[in-house]
Amino acid sequence: MSIEIRPVVTKKDQKQFVDIQFKLYKGSEFWVPPIKKDELSIFDANNPFEKFCDTQYWLAYKNGECVGRIGAIINSKYNEKANESNVRFTRLEFANDREVVQKLLETAEQWGKAKGMTGIVGPLGFTNLDHQGMMIEGHDHLPSVASEYHLPYYKEHLEALGYDKLVDWIEFRLTMDDAVVEKGIKASTLLMKRTKTVVKSFKTSDELVAYADQIFNLLGEAFKELYSVISFDEEMVEYYKNKFLKFLDPKYVKILVTEEDGELMGFVIGMPSLSKALQKAKGSILPFGLYHIYKARKKNDTCDMLLTAVHPKLQRLGGGAMLVGQLQKTMSENGIKYLETTGMFETNQKAIQNWKNYDHIQHKRKRCFTKAL
Repeated sequence: MSIEIRPVVTKKDQKQFVDIQFKLYKGSEFWVPPIKKDELSIFDANNPFEKFCDTQYWLAYKNGECVGRIGAIINSKYNEKANESNVRFTRLEFANDREVVQKLLETAEQWGKAKGMTGIVGPLGFTNLDHQGMMIEGHDHLPSVASEYHLPYYKEHLEALGYDKLVDWIEFRLTMDDAVVEKGIKASTLLMKRTKTVVKSFKTSDELVAYADQIFNLLGEAFKELYSVISFDEEMVEYYKNKFLKFLDPKYVKILVTEEDGELMGFVIGMPSLSKALQKAKGSILPFGLYHIYKARKKNDTCDMLLTAVHPKLQRLGGGAMLVGQLQKTMSENGIKYLETTGMFETNQKAIQNWKNYDHIQHKRKRCFTKAL
């Protein structure tokens, strides 16, 4: 029987769009399920991205069974910034069947082409804080909650369908031995003295929220030249504050400010790994998901370094080292031995060099693909 592609229209379709991944990854030792409620929020007509993004979502059926999904996004804000005319494919999931993925991608391609797009890229989401990249290496490692996991056959199918590499992100796992931690803390202290900056820590979420707007403003400034990055307006900042702050442990967030006037010069957001907790939660906060998350925050041997940004003024003066050194101090005080990075562009050698003094492995790789239409 041929593959049938249906647009996502009803609430039932939306639920199926989220649930299909739970079927495809059932029994996986390494896949980390998302929170279903968060995933369903992409269908909210009032989400802040609908103002500058044109979107459509589809499901694939074979013999009456849902076997895949795909979304398409035309991000006019980024296309204008980069002088591109690309449609993004997003949230692609599919059974190991060439015809299924071919039909899904062709649907997104034709939709984009009909709207005047000349290329397709992905997987990418609305912003660089959304789902981006397809895992192509590291399938035997547990991803962080801010990374991605895909089945090993995905890459093979995309390449066979004419998709080429656009950019890659790589990820590292660092082992925090006492000597390295001590060295990092000393280097951080020395660099702060030289640059007349201080690192601030937090005890409560309320203290952290007070800096949220400044953090997102700096994120836009520090990352503005990077691929897929757009600036954040007030509504987007509010959206991400509500989405992410509820999970953060404030003591693993550090900000770097000037001594003289308190100007924000950098930040790092770490978090005790929630990957195993979310596996136990199985896509739902209630009734037991919150318990598993709370437990993971209290006792853990791994910290995920979710996001780091440094003002251009300090990027060449060790701003990242200052922040990571202070984060390591908190990690050491709480018995954490391993640090997982999220994706950094493989061309970002300066950032990659930060890990040369650590016992580390480069274990995961994500890819954004492209194809002309």
